[in-house]
Amino acid sequence: MLLPAMGCDGQLWARQIMDLGDVAEPEFGDLSQDATIAAMAARVLADAPPRFAVAGVSLGGYVALELLRQAPARVTRIALFGTRASMEARTRSVADQGSIATAPHADPQLSAIVSGPAAAMAERVGPAVFARQQRALLARPDIAEAIAAIRVPTLVAVGDRDRICTPDDALALAKLIPHAHFHMLRSCGHLSPMERPGEVTQLLRDWLRG
Repeated sequence: MLLPAMGCDGQLWARQIMDLGDVAEPEFGDLSQDATIAAMAARVLADAPPRFAVAGVSLGGYVALELLRQAPARVTRIALFGTRASMEARTRSVADQGSIATAPHADPQLSAIVSGPAAAMAERVGPAVFARQQRALLARPDIAEAIAAIRVPTLVAVGDRDRICTPDDALALAKLIPHAHFHMLRSCGHLSPMERPGEVTQLLRDWLRG
């Protein structure tokens, strides 16, 4: 089960949905319809198989943790990309999404390839859904209990140029989870499945087989 970041749609995970078909049956979880993290998780659980692995980016990471809290027996492993342990609020607008979510790459052409789709996703999702997701994120429950309860193989990954979840933020989360594997993606911002699709696919492949 692949869960998106705030203001993103299925394009975020498009490469992984295509490339992981030989080791998994990738599905995309819709986080656009509900007003709370708990309700988003409940909707995903209603459509998910009895047992599944889950990977989420940012907002998707918090929903993944809520899935584990609501149905621990159903989640076989969890991967958290750009997810922070801190409850500190960092609000942003839908207009910011395409510009701050992706890293400023040294190659201007690559930067344009990434930032264009990010802005397009934010536009497709729209300001109403974005605002609802942001309110849900700001009102999320303390995840300390969910983190402490993790007993499944866990991957924590972050882009070295992520300005929404910094590497220190993600490392702090990884240190709270027993035996979590931490990975830094180089020259990468917040939307790693789209910015570093090959590397993220390989990470998930190793995580699924581990």
